[in-house]
Amino acid sequence: MGTERIDRSEGFGERLLGLLLDRARLLPPQMIAPLIAEGVARIGGRDVSILLQDYAQELLVPLPGRNLHVAQPEPVVDSPAGRAFLRGDMVEVAQARGGVRMYLPLLDGSDQVGVMALTLDAVGDDDRRLLHRLASLVADMLVTKNAYTDLFFQARRREPMSVSAEIQWSLLPPLTMTVPQVQVAGALEPAYRVAGDSFDYALNGNILHMAVIDAMGHALDAATMAAVAIGAYRHARRVFISLDEKYAFMDDAISKQFGPDHFVTAQLMHLNVTTGVMELVNAGHPAPLLIRDGEVVQQLESATTLPVGFGGEMPRVKEHVLQQGDRVLCYTDGIIEEHVAGGEAFGEERLIRCVNRLGEEPSEGVRADLRRLSHTLKRERGGRTTDDATLFMIEWHGGTADHLAILD
Repeated sequence: MGTERIDRSEGFGERLLGLLLDRARLLPPQMIAPLIAEGVARIGGRDVSILLQDYAQELLVPLPGRNLHVAQPEPVVDSPAGRAFLRGDMVEVAQARGGVRMYLPLLDGSDQVGVMALTLDAVGDDDRRLLHRLASLVADMLVTKNAYTDLFFQARRREPMSVSAEIQWSLLPPLTMTVPQVQVAGALEPAYRVAGDSFDYALNGNILHMAVIDAMGHALDAATMAAVAIGAYRHARRVFISLDEKYAFMDDAISKQFGPDHFVTAQLMHLNVTTGVMELVNAGHPAPLLIRDGEVVQQLESATTLPVGFGGEMPRVKEHVLQQGDRVLCYTDGIIEEHVAGGEAFGEERLIRCVNRLGEEPSEGVRADLRRLSHTLKRERGGRTTDDATLFMIEWHGGTADHLAILD
């Protein structure tokens, strides 16, 4: 009985991507730019740009490098590069002098790293398929090399950054994560001076673990306390299971390290991404908002325990059940306690009105919608952010991701 011959021949696209993969392992960070430019040239492309999101999420900033086309930063809003970035889809723009300018989102997993732009004389389906895969490889290379270089940090900075903000940004997970069952996105302000606010998450099996914290004080003291709180949370997450144990572990770490006069407010959550069951512990935080069909339908209340560090009793865990498409918005008090014209606090009612107003517009996805909300709130507060202000949003879809492990 004969055996079927398996075709293992190497096509053009495989050769190109294979060459890049072969080189990537030993490639110094500064050589990514010329390697990408060389790869694009192999398929007839030119004027290659790598655009990285700045920390304030306002601009896409060109990465300098040999053989890269470096122009002015492009706004995230109202630019072809911005549309590709926010929507996570390829954008094509015909050029007046001939050719097509391609904008490809750089997605590492689902974290939006930036955009790769290049020009081709003509574009076909084979070009689109190969460029899509090339952009995914470029994103992975940038994220991998980012762990041991400052080149990409420096390109993304548009103004000086405080030491406290430096600490916080180094602690953060990716600002976005997308899998078939759930999406998350976060935003921190003021981007270059944030101190005590932070968030963290991890998807372990079917459980999405999430935390949003706000350490008392300002500047380096607050950043130091936030770093200990996040470190304790991650340790507890990797050792324990229940939310109340996580709270107790964080509480012990803060009280022993900083004493009785220091505290961290926290919101700790578990979400079963298959069933939509969410567990919540609230330690002195504003209650999260449940958004359904673009409108805030309720606050997700739970029995509030003492902030982390005060030695409070073990908290009671509150359970909520989400419906498919529901969003949960967590925020720190810097959002609602900012004083606006007339001296009054911004307040929860104004926050809810802003959320509902944005919900009347077509959604562009969690990341784009949260960014839009963050900038809208800042405008509504008159551009003021005197305290840290954090937003963290979850959108639940349910189901499984088993189909992604099957090669069609």
